[in-house]
Amino acid sequence: MSKPATPRALSDQEAKAVLRNIRVSPQKLNLVAQLIRGKKVATALADLEFSRKRIARDVKKCLESAIANAENNHDLDVDDLVVKEAFVGKALVMKRFHARARGRGARILKPFSHLTIVVREQAAAQA
Repeated sequence: MSKPATPRALSDQEAKAVLRNIRVSPQKLNLVAQLIRGKKVATALADLEFSRKRIARDVKKCLESAIANAENNHDLDVDDLVVKEAFVGKALVMKRFHARARGRGARILKPFSHLTIVVREQAAAQA
């Protein structure tokens, strides 16, 4: 006997993808996540394609994964998908040491982040 499966946290019209331990600060990642919040996925993919930020490539891959999850796992229509949520969380921070003058040391912080993208199917009449 096993315990019953936990119910799905998202509604039936939603799918998500999570990208963990990205080597960028949450503040910089949030700037790119703001670009795509609330947009249709075709527009969001185009914005990420032509963004000059280095991390935009990884965000684009995560968005494509969320689209694929929606299409393959939940049978949602790709043309009607909208980015409902794109939120950033803090992950670990590597602490490093940089030698300075007179025997002192300076601390260097190398932060990591998590990215979660939730896409939602909206009817064409609402968009």
